[in-house]
Amino acid sequence: MKKTGVIGLGDMGSGLAKNLIANGFETKGFDLSGERMKAFVAMGGTAAQNAGEVGAGTDAVYVMVMNGDQVKDVIFGDGGLCQTMSPGSAIILSATIKPREAREIGDMMEGSGLHLIDTPVSGGFPGAQGGTLTMMAAAPASVLDEFAPVMEAVSANIHRVGTAPGDGQTVKACLQSLIGSQFSATFEAAALAAKAGVPGQVILDVFSTSSAGCGVVNNALQKIIDRQFEGTGSHINTMHKDLTISMNLGEELGVPLHTAAAAMQVFHAGKTRYPNGDNWICTRVIEEIIGAELHREEAKKS
Repeated sequence: MKKTGVIGLGDMGSGLAKNLIANGFETKGFDLSGERMKAFVAMGGTAAQNAGEVGAGTDAVYVMVMNGDQVKDVIFGDGGLCQTMSPGSAIILSATIKPREAREIGDMMEGSGLHLIDTPVSGGFPGAQGGTLTMMAAAPASVLDEFAPVMEAVSANIHRVGTAPGDGQTVKACLQSLIGSQFSATFEAAALAAKAGVPGQVILDVFSTSSAGCGVVNNALQKIIDRQFEGTGSHINTMHKDLTISMNLGEELGVPLHTAAAAMQVFHAGKTRYPNGDNWICTRVIEEIIGAELHREEAKKS
């Protein structure tokens, strides 16, 4: 069985590590947070002192950091993965970054003997912790075949969306433009219901059984009506960053993204007003404007 590693042990990376370990993979990990490292060791992982140490003697390493610069530092920095991993092993890029950054990384890895699997994920904190993530995987078929068991340990749906670096990130950027728009529409509908005096449970019951009901909408409404705006594993910084990537791709390709652009501004407002909140915190910004809140049993007006 292949030896694995995870770099970045936050809400998503900790889930990757948890499920790799649960599936019998010997797993090393690294994160800048001491608390996260303690939690990783407690679940059965082996702590590494840096990214390079994760790669040494490891067959496949997941990179689940925040942005492209961090990915490049992990792979190409002093003592990074390109210097410590053996030829034939794979770097699994599960972080969401700009497609052009993934292509740049692929070009920089040429001649290293290492494989790059560009596979951002969807499913959020519940999917990561439950091992049910959706993967948008891009690499040659032979590489995906070889490392399928490592990916299947954390994912319920592995879609082969291309063969080159950037292909996976491109699909993810399209997906996030849709999810961000669904979120922002849900926040506005929740605020409208609050102002009209409709109980949150009524809205949830109707929306979840209508043609508009889906995982994104239902989960957001649950969090809103229970007033769970922090610590739910869906920090606003991540979606804000992802929408920035979607907008950037639209600009590069000359594609107008009217709805995603509006969602971007909703998330920008939420992030500015409540920088420590989760996605659903955007609803509070609108609620403050209208003077009403959506609660499970009743709407409340200030």
